[in-house]
Amino acid sequence: MQSYLSGLASFLAVTLSVSAAGAQTVDVAAGQSRVHSLTSVSSTSRVIDLTHPFDQRTIYWPTETGFQLIRGKAGITEKGYYYAANRFSAAEHGGTHVDAPIHFFEGRHTVDQIPLARLMGEAVVIDVSQACAEDPDYQIDVGDLRDWETTHQRQLVDVIVMLRTGFGRHWGDRKRYLGTDQTGPDAVAQLHFPGLAPTAARWLVEHRAIKSIGIDTPSIDYGQSKRFQSHVMLFEHNILAFENVANLEKLPAKGATVTALPMKIAGGSGAPVRIIATIEVD
Repeated sequence: MQSYLSGLASFLAVTLSVSAAGAQTVDVAAGQSRVHSLTSVSSTSRVIDLTHPFDQRTIYWPTETGFQLIRGKAGITEKGYYYAANRFSAAEHGGTHVDAPIHFFEGRHTVDQIPLARLMGEAVVIDVSQACAEDPDYQIDVGDLRDWETTHQRQLVDVIVMLRTGFGRHWGDRKRYLGTDQTGPDAVAQLHFPGLAPTAARWLVEHRAIKSIGIDTPSIDYGQSKRFQSHVMLFEHNILAFENVANLEKLPAKGATVTALPMKIAGGSGAPVRIIATIEVD
């Protein structure tokens, strides 16, 4: 036990000391703990959840079965303690999730092979919500990306690019979010939502160096895409995509730090992901 506590103390010292203005540090020795108060992290930063809940309302591709939570036993056991355990079933691609590059390009990263560096870093938000409100089939093109660079006087390099179409506000309403509330293979032709133009995907991989890309719609390609060329272009270069990202309207155009941790499915082409953003406040 003494060895365990000593190791735990070392871990906590390292882990908590790297948190600038961290909330607390904890010393653990000989079974005792002491809490040292520091400036609360909440006084200098704010954490925003960019993840939609997984439940019966979670939106999946029309050809997929939705998220299923299979309730198990819940209650007081014969030994006097409470116990609850459920099962869940879900496709890889639905709700807030990551597309691993192998999803559209053979031999590229599976979910468990994605480097952690591509899952965390500074986020920039490209706001095209006005254009998308006028045209649900809008494709975000090179001009939109260059406009952001001109406004903020920097290039899209070593960042996580988040595309804000404004469609996140329709979450929960399948017809408005997808363009149809129908399901099955025939419904795919009725999909209408914005996405990234293949020309912009090509420009990003050939002229910039982003970590990853995300969007507040069901797909990085727009709803009417037939060949998913933006997926193919990005994934050939192992640039992953986050889809159905929530709350992008709460992020600044630059400066937020994003952490996105997917379920580590070995060999997976995608997975549910919990995405958070940290924003420094004055």
